[in-house]
Amino acid sequence: MPAEGTNIQKDLNPLANAERQFEEAAARLNLPEGIKEVIKRPRRATIQSLPVVMDDGSLRVFTGYRVQHSIVRGPAKGGIRYHPQVTLDEIEALAAWMTWKCAVVNIPFGGGKGGIICDPDKLSKGELERLTRRYAADLGDLFGPERDVPAPDVNTNAQIMAWIVDTYSMHERRNEYAVVTGKPLEVGGSAGRREATGRGVLFSVREVCAHLKLPLAGARVAVQGFGNVGSVSADLMAKDGAKIVAVSDVTGGIHDPAGLDIPALLRWAADHRGIKGFPGGQPLATPIVEYDCDILVPAALENQITHENAGRVRARVIAEGANGPTTPEADKILEQKGVMVIPDILCNSGGVTVSYFEWVQNRMGFYWPESEVNSRLEHYMVEASKSVLAKAVEHGVSLRVAAFMVAIERVVKVIMLRGVYA
Repeated sequence: MPAEGTNIQKDLNPLANAERQFEEAAARLNLPEGIKEVIKRPRRATIQSLPVVMDDGSLRVFTGYRVQHSIVRGPAKGGIRYHPQVTLDEIEALAAWMTWKCAVVNIPFGGGKGGIICDPDKLSKGELERLTRRYAADLGDLFGPERDVPAPDVNTNAQIMAWIVDTYSMHERRNEYAVVTGKPLEVGGSAGRREATGRGVLFSVREVCAHLKLPLAGARVAVQGFGNVGSVSADLMAKDGAKIVAVSDVTGGIHDPAGLDIPALLRWAADHRGIKGFPGGQPLATPIVEYDCDILVPAALENQITHENAGRVRARVIAEGANGPTTPEADKILEQKGVMVIPDILCNSGGVTVSYFEWVQNRMGFYWPESEVNSRLEHYMVEASKSVLAKAVEHGVSLRVAAFMVAIERVVKVIMLRGVYA
């Protein structure tokens, strides 16, 4: 089977998709045109040239981005990704989705996103640290607990967040853990943060399955992407009684209609840096998004379900663990087929919710046990899911349109209350 992600439609623009999703929901709210333009456009987009001294003594210049889409409900919030294909359009789209994600789960953040064009696999640890510190130093006037709070994203992790904390703190001449989230526990991180996005997927799936009267126990689940989000989702759903019948990652895909042994697969993936060769399953012969299952969890990259393959999707529920895995054209096809899509801005909002908890704990200097973090996360995810389901039923729309309507209404209400400074 070809490596995961080789079927991505390179010509699909995530920013255009984000704008189409916004427009469809906004049209149903009859917003004043001026207000619609205010909340649609990014507040600020920054491009950085980042000179870095490489290990061999040469100087190389990288390109970095940071977009703040909105700060009306609180500081901009959003991850930083390191990837060779990072573009400004992609970062703008992800920043907008963060605005709506924070609003739909009702936490007091706006939306932001950042990225650097690089291949971290080709950089030494020292080069990666110098690149990260340069990016953090150049954006020190944007970042801050009350202004813009980054987090890990694609190819970034807790160690990179710790370097940003240290760089920012050195420039500010004081320790400031609340400048980023997703940090190591020893540097002000929150218990439960690593599992939060996958756990949030589980909570939203539970609510939608209850709405559809589809028992999660015994449900057949296929998971695309076995990184942090996909592996945690698979593990937690299996513990809830679901059968994980297919899994894929960058190394390939496997399946077993009787259900894969997820604890064994987790150990294998950790030891072999991927699921390829796992003896407890057979190689997938078809793309995983077309696998026969009840619940599909796309937890890889954007644009995985398109107008070209949506007609072959056999799942009853799609739980978007990734950002933007389904294109607007695919959404229409899936809706006609009766497939219920739990949109990314709801389904994978567990990560940013626990990031909010981490930010709160940093600012208080008081840290909660993991049980309390998980309990609070469940409360937020259940309330958000119920709000979106109720809006969908009230207006006869898809969960994606309903989620955007809930989020847009919350942002607009704050703007109307605060007014527009002129």
